[in-house]
Amino acid sequence: MAAGRPEAQDHPPENGFTPLEHPTPRLLPHIDGSVLPSLGGFGKHQKQLVVLTWIPALFIGFSQFSDYFLLAQPNGTCVQPLANDSNWTVSSSLVTATSGAPALQLKGNGTGEGHGDDSALLCACKEWKLELQTGLSQNVVTKWNLVCDSAWKVHIAKFSLLVGSIFGYLVMGVMADWFGRHPVLILSVLFMLVFGLSVAFSVNVTMFSTLRFFEGFCLAGLALSLYVLRIELCLPGWRFSMTMVASFLMVGGQLLMPGVAALCRNWPNRDDWQVLQIVIISPFVLMLPYVWIFPESLRWLLATQHYRRSKAMMLRLKVCVSCFLPELEQELHKKPQRTCIVKMMSTRNLWKNIVVLCVNSLTGYGIHHCFARSMMDPEAQPTALCHADYYTMAGIAVATCLALCPAVGLMGRRGGLLTFMIITALASLLQLGLLNLIGKYMCLPCLALFWTVLRDTLNRKFSVAFSIIGMFSSHAVSILSIFFCAEITPTVIRGGGLGLVLASAGFGMLTAPIMELHNQKGYFLHHVIFACCTLLCIICLLLLPEPRGQPLPESLADGETFTRQTLLHPGEQHLLLAKSDRDYSRVHDTPLHLSATDKGIES
Repeated sequence: MAAGRPEAQDHPPENGFTPLEHPTPRLLPHIDGSVLPSLGGFGKHQKQLVVLTWIPALFIGFSQFSDYFLLAQPNGTCVQPLANDSNWTVSSSLVTATSGAPALQLKGNGTGEGHGDDSALLCACKEWKLELQTGLSQNVVTKWNLVCDSAWKVHIAKFSLLVGSIFGYLVMGVMADWFGRHPVLILSVLFMLVFGLSVAFSVNVTMFSTLRFFEGFCLAGLALSLYVLRIELCLPGWRFSMTMVASFLMVGGQLLMPGVAALCRNWPNRDDWQVLQIVIISPFVLMLPYVWIFPESLRWLLATQHYRRSKAMMLRLKVCVSCFLPELEQELHKKPQRTCIVKMMSTRNLWKNIVVLCVNSLTGYGIHHCFARSMMDPEAQPTALCHADYYTMAGIAVATCLALCPAVGLMGRRGGLLTFMIITALASLLQLGLLNLIGKYMCLPCLALFWTVLRDTLNRKFSVAFSIIGMFSSHAVSILSIFFCAEITPTVIRGGGLGLVLASAGFGMLTAPIMELHNQKGYFLHHVIFACCTLLCIICLLLLPEPRGQPLPESLADGETFTRQTLLHPGEQHLLLAKSDRDYSRVHDTPLHLSATDKGIES
């Protein structure tokens, strides 16, 4: 695309943008259409920077899934009970996908199994012998005996990382819009090393939970800044594929985490969980050179009118920028302009799109926990249960990433998101009511007897099948909602908009430890509410635009004109928007009495 062509040729109406702010032809605001192609497009320099955003994705995967091992529930044996001299064995029965605090079961010496009164008897113990089955020989739970009356502290430790991430997404997103992506990235790395390594030297569970909050805060800033930088470095045709590579690396961290935990087992002169925490945080040291080798986002600099820094960066690339230099020289006197995410409330379409995607990410991650819990086998042994479910979830995540690539390529962002949301809703509704509906209409005595015999078996088989399908589709919904938001949010508020969607996803993840804290009470209602939310999301998704192949919006005006296309005539809406530039100076207001006279003549 030639840099000297007029704006109407560089950006036809089909691109979805209308020059509302600057009627004269300009090149600098059109980064995907003019600036990046003239700087080499998605060339060697941009590809090297994208690779640098991939490397930390593996380390982020380690940190996000560390709770499965640091806070895993052990099997416990009461060595010195209060009531008598017999030994009791406690088997942890995992009931969630997040290694939640289990409902303790009483076994041995003919006492049977149970809850309620048995739990009070079970916890009447002076000394416990706790054994882990998740790769480590000791973790936070065994270190400070967080069982029975102290089990609630495990939930607080899980809350701390997630709540810290939620606040981190919100705060760091606004900071990325105000001060740039690069400062947020470097600050997040520095404080991630400080707080992450400090966690390994916690002296009690209170210190552990507090430091984990700040670790989650910094982890959120790191993940958000890398995501935004990766999106803003790519041209439209490369955005999704480059993002999916990072998603594969994060899933790779999830798959490798059990092996890393096994390598840290039985470490001499140090607790296993401390070694594991140090091992998963230390690789972030490799990101310290990013201070010098990773530049600020050129897209953000141009969108926020940091023209002096933009000029220096273009000249540093050593490419021909003669077409931009005259315009840059004319704009150097302008002061940088910062935009807060709050300004999206003054828009007509943009805030609706972001709210829809926030609800989608919340629903996707929230209902994912419902499917994960339904998939668990309550009769399996704790050791096999933990490893089988963990690798099943990792395998589903890999399958989701593999399926997203061709699905989005064929159906687009909106079509793929709508398809996976429909699958999620169907899986949820079928799991909640299909078998009961079939049993209700089994009227014949022979069929009723046959159904009674097979009901439990069919219930379990169908529940597992629908759970796997639901986990697959809900994970796809979550990934696409976050990516969708990054594409339709303007550059000037992209950090804040993406932070809102990621924070909503964090609230969805938070439902898992909340349900565990209440011992899964109200789980069915929880599932019903999220199933209803999926139906609402299906309707709202039809309001979203299709960003595939479109340039990223840079200003609020660009984001506001980036609207949904009609289903029958995709180009009609943009043609109408393009016609708004016509000269209507010859059109005069018609007096009211003349208009009434004309109507009388016609009649």
